[in-house]
Amino acid sequence: MTASPFTTRLDGPAPEVEVTRDMLRRGVWGAPVLIAICAAIWGGAGALSSAFAIALVMFNFALSAGIIAWASRISLVVLMGAVMFGYLLRLGIIFLAVFLVHEAGWVSLPALGTSIIVTHLGLLIWELRYVSMSLAYPGLKPTSNNSTQRNSDKSN
Repeated sequence: MTASPFTTRLDGPAPEVEVTRDMLRRGVWGAPVLIAICAAIWGGAGALSSAFAIALVMFNFALSAGIIAWASRISLVVLMGAVMFGYLLRLGIIFLAVFLVHEAGWVSLPALGTSIIVTHLGLLIWELRYVSMSLAYPGLKPTSNNSTQRNSDKSN
């Protein structure tokens, strides 16, 4: 009897959460650089807008990983629907957040837009160096500490 995609669920570790956590950690380190660049170009409003944009992007990535981890525990069909509609929901959240602050005095729209784009693309491109493209190690590439730990887990 074959498993149905309507009832098949994914058990085990959630590599999307591990990758997102790593990406957010790197974003915290890179954020001051982008905020400083925006401050130099657009002043105080640029710095505040950049910080808001970075927080918005990090929330977007965390929400994405959470949706995928939650839905994969239910079934593959729910996972596919959650990914598609979650993407639309997350785009809507970004639109709503920008719409609600676009006329505020502390907002620089060029800094806000640039920071949203640079943070999304920058974190994704930066994280490519650390993601494993192997089914043996889904998620992050194993380091010498991780592979030693995994080998000792297999022997037990």
